[in-house]
Amino acid sequence: MEARCDPILELKDLTRTITAGSEAKVVVDRVSFRFDRGRIYTIVGASGAGKSSLLRLINRLDEPSSGRVLLCGQPTEQIRPSELRRRIGFLFQRPHLFEGTVANNLRYARPDLTESAIRQLAEQARVPQRLIQADAATLSVGEGQRVALARLLALEPEVILLDEPTSALDPGLTEGIEATFRDLVDSGGMTLIMVSHDPQQALRMGGAVLLVSAGRVAEHGPAEQVLNDPRTEAGRQYQRRQHDVDS
Repeated sequence: MEARCDPILELKDLTRTITAGSEAKVVVDRVSFRFDRGRIYTIVGASGAGKSSLLRLINRLDEPSSGRVLLCGQPTEQIRPSELRRRIGFLFQRPHLFEGTVANNLRYARPDLTESAIRQLAEQARVPQRLIQADAATLSVGEGQRVALARLLALEPEVILLDEPTSALDPGLTEGIEATFRDLVDSGGMTLIMVSHDPQQALRMGGAVLLVSAGRVAEHGPAEQVLNDPRTEAGRQYQRRQHDVDS
């Protein structure tokens, strides 16, 4: 694990513009924000607001048009992509597993893992021990997501980025995965930054919420405040839309 620093991440005027045909569209617009170590952050907002685009810029899955990301004060463009993605892991909406057993998948991340270390990682990600030697192709989506998380944890990341990681799961599995995420923060001081389409999930996760609108952070603060007592017009509009969806 790297030397501890706080804030662990800083976004400085981060912007991404994409061109579709002859038109340029700003999908992330001059975002500046500080993420403290050992906290949970949930990014919410309407579809197309720029949530996932912002997440992908943080570990350079996409490159910014301008602005920068600092990891422990160091610009991420100065860090080798392989090293950056070890320190800032990314868990996608659906698990991407490799051929072979669950143990093979964990050793893909770290070939030197012992059997004991594999069992510990499986326990940490709530992967049943009986699945360690199972063929990854036989797993359910929920089981696969836990294996993908265990594989990510093998790299000992400082930050985990989560892009709607439970949207393909049923409610029971969702609650279990959420509990795993909270445990990682509470026990290991990890920083979690999660995109979610579900404000109720953001409330369950606790921590801080960033409301993204038109590519900008329109409001941020404790989850209860942003989602239940928004202070901005963008926040109130988001609250009304969610109320209409739930009605």
